[in-house]
Amino acid sequence: MSEHVQTHISNGTGFITLDRPKALNSLSLDMVRAMTQALLDWRDDASVAAVVVRSSSERALCAGGDIRFFHDVGRASTQGGSALLEDFFTEEYALNHLIHFYPKPYVALMDGVVMGGGMGIAQGGPDCGVRIVTGRTKMAMPEVNIGLFPDVGGSHFLSHAPGQLGMWLGLTGLTVGAADALYLDLADYFVPETELAALTALVESTPGKSLRDAIAVFAGPHNAFAGDSELEVQRALIDQHFSAGSVPAIMESLRGDSHPFAQKSLKAMELRSPLMMCVTHELLKRGAASGVSDCLRMERNLVRRNFEHGEIYEGVRALVIDKDNQPKWNPATLAEVSPEMVARFFEPCWPAWAHPLRHLA
Repeated sequence: MSEHVQTHISNGTGFITLDRPKALNSLSLDMVRAMTQALLDWRDDASVAAVVVRSSSERALCAGGDIRFFHDVGRASTQGGSALLEDFFTEEYALNHLIHFYPKPYVALMDGVVMGGGMGIAQGGPDCGVRIVTGRTKMAMPEVNIGLFPDVGGSHFLSHAPGQLGMWLGLTGLTVGAADALYLDLADYFVPETELAALTALVESTPGKSLRDAIAVFAGPHNAFAGDSELEVQRALIDQHFSAGSVPAIMESLRGDSHPFAQKSLKAMELRSPLMMCVTHELLKRGAASGVSDCLRMERNLVRRNFEHGEIYEGVRALVIDKDNQPKWNPATLAEVSPEMVARFFEPCWPAWAHPLRHLA
C-alpha cells in the first residue's frame, strides 16, 4: 500500500483519501496500486455498498500523473522504455477501466485541481459515477502542453462531450471551473465550499446503500448556483471552429475570428505541441466511435509511441525541470507535421493477443 493513500470503511462506505498534498496528489505507481487494491477488495465485499474518493487537501483532488517520474525514469532507460513506466500506464489505465465499470456507487469529490490522471480517477461510469465539483474546482486535460495527449480514458469522455467541446478542451488544454464542468457533462453536482462540511458529514453518516440518493437530495438544489458556463455562451463559436477537419484548419478558422474567446483559444494552441495536437485530433475522432475498453487500449499504444518519439521529455523539461516554458517541439511547426507522423502513433505496438490491456472487457 502507499503512504499517500488512506483507506477505511465506515457505515457501509469505503473511503479512499489521497494524501500527497505537496505534489497536489500527483499519482505514483504505488498510489495507483493502492487505489486498485482497495477497489478490488470492496467490489465483492457485501459490507461495502459505495465508495468515496477524496483528498486530504482542498488544493487538489489530483493534478495528474507524476510527470517528473515519467521524465526521470524514461530518460534513465534506453529508447524511452522502462518496466516501471510500462507498469505505471498499464495499471493506471486498468484502474480507470475498473472505476468506469465499478458496480457500486463511486463518488468523486473534485475539490481543487482535477487534471489529467485526476480526471481518470474521477470519471466514474454513467450507471454508478457521482461527480461533485466545487467553487474551487479547476478542471483540465492539459496533456498537449507537456507533449502528451488526453489519456486516462480522455479519448472516450472528451469525444462524447456535447458538440465540439471535448475537441476544444483536448486541443487547447485550457482550464475550466464548476459551471463549465457541469455543462461538459464531466460533473453531476455542484456544492459550494461553504457546504462542504455539511456534505462531508452527510457522506460519513449515511449508510452506503443510501448514499447516492442522499447526495442527490443534498447537492441537486445547489447546481443552480454554480454560475454561468462560459462554454455554453461560446458553444456556437466552439462548434463552428473546432468542427474543421484538421488542426491547421481549426487554427486558420480561429485566426479569422477577432472574438476574444477565439483568440484566447488560438493563443493557447500556438503554445502546444504541433504533433501532439494532431495526434489528439485523430485520437478523439477515433474515440467517438469506440467503447471505453478500446479507447484505453488505443491510448496505451499511443503512450508507448509517445515515449519512443520523446515529445513528452521536452514538454516536461520545459514545464517542470528547467521551467523555462520554452519547449522545442519536434517538429516545431504544424506545417512540418505529416500524416505519416500521426499515423505512426496508431500503428500497433503489440499483436492483439499480447496487448497489456487485452483483458479489458
